[in-house]
Amino acid sequence: MMKEIYITDYNCVTPLGMNLNDNWHALLQNQSGVAQHPILENQEAVYASMVDTEKLNTEFNSHFPDQNFTRLEKMFLLCLKPLIERHDITTETAFILSTTKGNVSLLKNQSSLPEEAFLSVLAQKIADFFGFKSKPIVVSNACVSGVMAIGVAKNLIQSGNYKDAFVIAGDEITEFVISGFNSFQALATEPCQPYDKNRNGINIGEATAALYITAGTISTDQFRFKVLGDSAINDANHISGPSRTGDGLYKSIRNAMTEAKVAATDIDFISAHGTATLYNDEMEAIAFNRMELQHVPLNSMKGFYGHCLGASGLLESIISMESALHNTLLPSKNFKEMGVSQPLHIIKEQQHSEIKYILKTASGFGGCNAAIVLEKC
Repeated sequence: MMKEIYITDYNCVTPLGMNLNDNWHALLQNQSGVAQHPILENQEAVYASMVDTEKLNTEFNSHFPDQNFTRLEKMFLLCLKPLIERHDITTETAFILSTTKGNVSLLKNQSSLPEEAFLSVLAQKIADFFGFKSKPIVVSNACVSGVMAIGVAKNLIQSGNYKDAFVIAGDEITEFVISGFNSFQALATEPCQPYDKNRNGINIGEATAALYITAGTISTDQFRFKVLGDSAINDANHISGPSRTGDGLYKSIRNAMTEAKVAATDIDFISAHGTATLYNDEMEAIAFNRMELQHVPLNSMKGFYGHCLGASGLLESIISMESALHNTLLPSKNFKEMGVSQPLHIIKEQQHSEIKYILKTASGFGGCNAAIVLEKC
């Protein structure tokens, strides 16, 4: 019999707040981190969701005396610290870091590659700071990284290699990132509108998110979510474009739900990827309909946080669990009129709802897709 795997703690640092509670209260007030920011020299400001650096430094200084950290590392440390204080680290504790770019900002104006820019070095630096005893594991698979990291933790614990794990995900906005998405002509000219007929691209975001996941007996007074199933499928469609049939996402959802032993009628809520690009949202609508999930309440958090790359899947999973704890469905911000060819139940306004089973999905460059099923216990 496979071990039951539970998520029992989590936190996040985003433009909406330096901790989970601040984020949740901001979301209840329908606040968004998306605003115009001048990021590229000699170019117009772009809509993005950026953490205020001054607020970040003030918060960091109140918790940490050592200042020898990059901006992204400060976000990681602030996010993970509360979890470390509440849970023990042993030789059987895994440390998993999810990111797509890591300290890519260190490459600016450099003639050689700084060691600190390697993802493995970043992970080891964070692990050493908190005293992890096992070798860090890096998950970097485009924008499904955050969701995949949860699945990796689950599978490693079930295999018997570890008893528990701290999973952290993060990316920051840099000129490199904005230039890259700009070259794809994927940046929106206004706050993004997932699934809306007037959507015209993404807003890049930045954040860190962290969770604690474990097997074994959990105290009855502790909230917990069981990770019932996970899957990751690559449709190998295109270097950046998703499969027009939604095949990879469809198979990821199907596999995760099969492992979880749940049917479409059991799912209470879908936290979708919803980037607000033309082809991603259409592909997702097709995949959800192929799985007969078109009637399940669904949202995208990109209107609140932007697309936080390697952090997006973990951050949005955390917000989904918080929604379930409060029995509150959050709206898919900026959605007005259906803009995909297949029917979906897009949440338009905040509402009360009993949430037990959550489906979280993600898709990314290179044809990668991932899904997890969570159960509120």
